Amino acid sequence: MSDSARNAVLDSVRKALGRDCELDASIETALDGRLNDSGPHVLPVFDEPPLERFVDKLETVHATTVRVAGVADIAAAIDSYIGAHRLPTNIVVARSALLDNIDWPAAFHVEHRGATVDDVVSVTEALAGIAETGTLVCGSSESHPTSLNFLPENHVVVISESRLYKHMEEVWQELRRLPGGLPRAVNLITGPSKTADVEQTIQYGAHGPRRLHVIIIEQH
Repeated sequence: MSDSARNAVLDSVRKALGRDCELDASIETALDGRLNDSGPHVLPVFDEPPLERFVDKLETVHATTVRVAGVADIAAAIDSYIGAHRLPTNIVVARSALLDNIDWPAAFHVEHRGATVDDVVSVTEALAGIAETGTLVCGSSESHPTSLNFLPENHVVVISESRLYKHMEEVWQELRRLPGGLPRAVNLITGPSKTADVEQTIQYGAHGPRRLHVIIIEQH
């Protein structure tokens, strides 16, 4: 939508609300308060520890998980996953303080760029995880192009247990506190891509990765 078209729509809304002139100070204060009030409402209750719930929900939707003790174990976990599925060792990897510290095996060819349709394996780091639903929260940036989340058939996601939250509402509060503010795009990923539109038979890789593998760095 162009700026002129967007402004025309907003002007129409303002006129319909009777707010096409300068607002009263009390109304401005009330609107600002509402915009800044991002507190959660009623939240579902569950008794499981966030990590256990997160893993259970992920595996219920056919993602796979593995837990590691630290950054030093990530490369071996990815190597094991790639070997188990006989995948190529050419991989595209997002940049982050955590991923940049991985000591990759000599056989791996690692590139830091956006993904293309020819890439088979991508590795990214999640901003957060939602235990309630087993959802990964991935933000876009220059160092983490959104294409890494959706184009390769195999998406490997690394997340620290410290980044797990019980509910989605907590995640949005944390994202607002990021040094650079909210990412331009936030992708919520729950399991690999699948559909049952064709004769009610589940097909994987319909609109994104065929496999989702999550590496969780446990707290000790």
